[in-house]
Amino acid sequence: MDADEIWDELERTRVAWFYFVGGLTQQDIASRMDMTRLRVNKIIGQIRDQGAVQVELDLPLTDCIALGEDLARRYGLKDVQVVPDLPDYLEQKRVIGEAAGMMASALIDGRDLGIGVSTGRTLSFAVRKLSTRPHPDSWVVGLTGGVTRSSGTNSFEVATSFARRLGVECHYLTAPLFCASREGREMLLLLDELTDVLARTEIADIGITSCGALNENTTLMQIRLVKDQLEEIQKLGAVGEFLGCFLDARGRPIDHFLNDSLIALSPEKLKLKPVSILASGGIDKVPVIRAILRAGYVNRLATNEAVARALLAGPR
Repeated sequence: MDADEIWDELERTRVAWFYFVGGLTQQDIASRMDMTRLRVNKIIGQIRDQGAVQVELDLPLTDCIALGEDLARRYGLKDVQVVPDLPDYLEQKRVIGEAAGMMASALIDGRDLGIGVSTGRTLSFAVRKLSTRPHPDSWVVGLTGGVTRSSGTNSFEVATSFARRLGVECHYLTAPLFCASREGREMLLLLDELTDVLARTEIADIGITSCGALNENTTLMQIRLVKDQLEEIQKLGAVGEFLGCFLDARGRPIDHFLNDSLIALSPEKLKLKPVSILASGGIDKVPVIRAILRAGYVNRLATNEAVARALLAGPR
């Protein structure tokens, strides 16, 4: 099953779940999934004609829908997209990113918005599923400073690809993600151009983010300043990073100078946005994803089945 077939089947299954299991009306489903009532009616008719409705819903990916609903209830999320587990590491990131892109696409269609995006391989795939466009006066802003490596996943590159796809202007935090000290950060913030962009990160209506585990293979851990502090960060109870901020198991920023030297939107300010999407998967990220959800930093999630099950099996 290729990516487009997965999304078509996921849409069919969501409609079927909400109608036959969740008890929603066709109009409720149309509003919830941002589609016409006629399309909902057509999908339901096709499912009936194919004999897919039995005592139990005989469709693939139903478990993903159920997991998403359970996660949404547990953490008070507005929407959760759970994709099937895939054995290939990059393919897993791709389908999670594309799920987040579809989620965002439905929310930006025709609207006048500020759209903030962070960094990472998963978000670089989200662009592929941005099938709608916002109002021409909309804009994109990078939510974090950058790193020195160019890999297609840098905040500058991800923000640029979003802006080009959406046909809107782009604003960049043209500074390093981490300064060498708190004082270095304060010096940079004397630049009006930089503080203006930081202000944009705060007023953006939508925030689309990822997160990172604390292992040496991640892009963030290749930054020498971070790599040198990794052992100390872990001793202080950090379970991962979110927007460059190192969090403990409850989602609280740890007390470390790296968190005070960040050039990025803070998790607490992301929490205030009407739409905040976390796109992340992989078992190694369960601790930090759980921490983010516990703290309520995001209201929407795209992840994979194994992570969803782990989040539901573990402590709230």
